[in-house]
Amino acid sequence: MPLRIVFMGTAELACPSLRALNRFAGFHVAAVVTQPDKPGGRHLQLHPSPVKQTALAGNLPVLQPLRARDGDFIAELRRLQPDLIVVAAYGQILPQAILDLPPHGCLNIHTSLLPKYRGASPIQTALLNDEAETGVTIMKMDAGLDTGPMLACQATPIAPADNAETLHDRLAQIGAELIVQTIPGYVAGHISPQPQPAQGVSHAPKIKKHDGLLDWKLPARQLWNRIRAFTPWPGAFTYLPPPPGVRMLKIWRAEVVPLSGPPAQILRSDKSGLTVACGRDALHLSLLQLEGGRRLNAQQFAAGHVIIPGQTLG
Repeated sequence: MPLRIVFMGTAELACPSLRALNRFAGFHVAAVVTQPDKPGGRHLQLHPSPVKQTALAGNLPVLQPLRARDGDFIAELRRLQPDLIVVAAYGQILPQAILDLPPHGCLNIHTSLLPKYRGASPIQTALLNDEAETGVTIMKMDAGLDTGPMLACQATPIAPADNAETLHDRLAQIGAELIVQTIPGYVAGHISPQPQPAQGVSHAPKIKKHDGLLDWKLPARQLWNRIRAFTPWPGAFTYLPPPPGVRMLKIWRAEVVPLSGPPAQILRSDKSGLTVACGRDALHLSLLQLEGGRRLNAQQFAAGHVIIPGQTLG
């Protein structure tokens, strides 16, 4: 008989894993659990999560409890009698009653090489910290925050051209392939969960919108990493000098250049972009977006905005 799986996920990161599990002949996805629809947009219409959309496209039943610890929801899980629960970017901490429910426990697809970067933002934090590589870990969940024993991991290099979006998409696909490869050996007893190393533990805190504001007193490479980490959300941003007023400038692409000047001062402004002095070296900004506008390459931006060298960004 196929292995009965309940899948719990919400964000786009989880969708490739759900599709992979649903395609695999040895698995039966008995239900998909995701967060309730959320209001959004100008009219605050309810929007389903990416995982719900993926589940419905695959003709899978969907459960949307307000809280994972709700008694009626846990009773519904018991009625489903899953052999295994797979979790990816669900967004809630699971109570012990759920962790103990399936015979093979709950497996989590975590986008870091544990024990490094436990927590909410492993992808962004790896970029912020200038890591050369990151990866995916398949972990058997326990009561702690990403502290459970590990079943498998796979690394991937972080390229200079990577940002949080490209890394997210690559790790999502790696996670999907790794979970499908790992489950058969695990349930057959050929893969034993191994405790995480006691050394090298670090945490990845939740990213907030204001984290995207650039402090030009920092070294250019550190700011370059922030731009990569916060693309596409919350976005790395600064403020153009007046007139006509305070205008937020979002930065989508930049590179470090060996120039110097007072931090935040615009050193160059031409069709190739803006060059801004940092605490060490400078950043050349080549893909920009004014608040309320569209993304512009350097030539497009220069054609519509007069920026004078010597001015400072906020």
